[in-house]
Amino acid sequence: MEIAQQLAAELGLKNWQVEHTIALLDEGNTIPFISRYRKEATGELNDEVLRNLEERLNYLRSMAERKEDIKRLIGEQGKLTEELAAAIDACTVLNELEDIYRPYRPKRKTRATVAKAKGLEPLAQQIYAQEPDFDPETAAEAFVNPEKEVESASDAIAGAMDIIAEQISDNADHRKRIRELTFKTGTVTVKAAGDEDSVYRMYYDFSEPCIKIAPHRTLAIDRGEKEKFLTVSILPDTERILSYIKKKELAKNSAPSTPLVEAAAEDAYSRLIAPSIEREIRNELTETAQEQAIKVFKVNLKNLLMQPPIHNKVVIGLDPGYRTGCKVAVVDGTGKVLDTGVIYVTHSKEQKQAAETYIKDLIKKYDVDLLSIGNGTASKETEMFAAELLKSMPGTKVRYLITNEAGASVYSASKLGAEEFPDFDVTRRSAISIARRVQDPLAELVKIEPKAIGVGQYQHDMNQKRLGEALGGVVEDAVNSVGVDLNTASAPLLNRISGISAAIAKNIVAYREETGVFTDRAQLKKVPKLGPKAFEQCAGFLRIKDGKNVLDNTSVHPESYPAAKALLQKLGYSIEDVKEHHLADLEKNAEKQGIAALAQELSVGEPTLRDIIQELNKPGRDPRDEIEQPILRSDVMQIEDLKEGMILTGTVRNVIDFGAFVDIGVHQDGLVHISQLSDKYVKHPMDVVSIGDIVKVMVLEADPKKKRISLTMKGLDNK
Repeated sequence: MEIAQQLAAELGLKNWQVEHTIALLDEGNTIPFISRYRKEATGELNDEVLRNLEERLNYLRSMAERKEDIKRLIGEQGKLTEELAAAIDACTVLNELEDIYRPYRPKRKTRATVAKAKGLEPLAQQIYAQEPDFDPETAAEAFVNPEKEVESASDAIAGAMDIIAEQISDNADHRKRIRELTFKTGTVTVKAAGDEDSVYRMYYDFSEPCIKIAPHRTLAIDRGEKEKFLTVSILPDTERILSYIKKKELAKNSAPSTPLVEAAAEDAYSRLIAPSIEREIRNELTETAQEQAIKVFKVNLKNLLMQPPIHNKVVIGLDPGYRTGCKVAVVDGTGKVLDTGVIYVTHSKEQKQAAETYIKDLIKKYDVDLLSIGNGTASKETEMFAAELLKSMPGTKVRYLITNEAGASVYSASKLGAEEFPDFDVTRRSAISIARRVQDPLAELVKIEPKAIGVGQYQHDMNQKRLGEALGGVVEDAVNSVGVDLNTASAPLLNRISGISAAIAKNIVAYREETGVFTDRAQLKKVPKLGPKAFEQCAGFLRIKDGKNVLDNTSVHPESYPAAKALLQKLGYSIEDVKEHHLADLEKNAEKQGIAALAQELSVGEPTLRDIIQELNKPGRDPRDEIEQPILRSDVMQIEDLKEGMILTGTVRNVIDFGAFVDIGVHQDGLVHISQLSDKYVKHPMDVVSIGDIVKVMVLEADPKKKRISLTMKGLDNK
């Protein structure tokens, strides 16, 4: 089957959608560009489908290359038949492909290769044939050769059985069936590796069928084994597997050599096949679990990046700490640093009073609107300090919120952090980041390696290359779906835009600093190294506010400007109407004319025309503004204040396989277990909640000693 046809079948797409997408990818187009500006070619496939298609395309192309390599290698041995080539071409799974190649792969020294070197292969084939009139003991006498260390007939038979065992082990059909049986009947069995207590104690005597084990359990078990607290094995239905092998390998009418073949078959399974298949299934379980974890991480990261910005607010960022104090940074509504300092809220009473006076002075001096408190060490004490401070300021407009500071320390110690704020030390850069995160989460978080943002599970145990690629794609999609201001965006943010490399991003910033602000998207063509292809890929995602052309502040691509202007003229509007937001009936009037007819007249596709209409109606639109704003607080609760049955409003901070963690204004986030997310059956928490959601929860239990809070969303009005 052609790769395009296979992809269409696997992904439930039409052949033409896949063929067009492959052609666009091969031409060097990015996923965000294809998703946004080539909808007609792909049938409006979204970012996620396109990335899955691209990933699978790369896998199948790698498979195709491997198939050709294997056919070449077998051909060089003079053993490639038409039937074997057809079997290789028909493979869709790498394991099956490698099973076919196994008998032809050059082997390191094995018991079978040693036996072959002793000249025992003819004897092995005679025994394996299980002829009724063949006497193995008599035949073996002819192979006794002390010079080759075959001292007796029994030595010869033992070597021959090693050859038979390897031959059985190398049978591709056997391996495929045994793999299926092992997975179907096997149980993942876990035991404690010693007497030491650990966080893995729940797995010290644990077993679960391979077919049912949850991904997060697989990852926990893998980590426990790696840290030498657990021993893990897979126990299949051995009798059923051996019965299958013997049925396939033993002569129906038992011959004198049949017991030897039976013993060789048992040896083949226990010594060669079972350990290999167990490794493969363990790897498959791990890969499946990692893919699930990556999927959860991707969704969480996307939702975190797409959190609504709190525009035009003066923010004090507080990076809590005990010994070194709480670092302070004040930033204005554009993110410009106005002031920095250090306060001590966990030391003496005098220092705490001095801290209160200092923060009050900053609030008054800079007309501060908001305190952004990092959720790390000493966060609770800092939150209590902030709540007390606000109580002492009757009528104040200032509120606070707890901000996820994951990755802030990574950024502050990075080369990028040093380049951006060379005059500040590492700790103050972190406070600046915490302040800026509430103003524009996306712009700040793109400066941090995605896996350091901390909204997944077991991210350090995964294939780091695969995780990095997956999360990088999420960041790219998020940035391009929002778009960036060409005149204010940092180089790291620009680098995430379709078609813009790190070098081009730096050149854009340098060009902006040398020549002044961009007033027209066409000026991008003057940026060094930004050629026609890069312009095509990036132009639609870059915004220019108050530029020469209002269309430059929309996601209408420059290639569609003539169509947008013709549409306005056709329906009796002007560019000025776009600027003044006087297009209330634009969509209605377009529908009256007929979208299909208008699209044909304007020489654009219907999806593109609908996008143009939407953008003309809302120039400068930020899709994040439609999301519910975060909860701002002025008072603090203690875990001791929580009572069973208490109903609270909170913010979802993380979603994992077994539930969601919700910030309810207490230092510890509460867990809503998957069984408590809804009155209906929930397959996965992501089906019900997302990071950033504002939800109502009821307290089931609060344990101050263990610092655990159990919550439920059942029976509450969460739409």
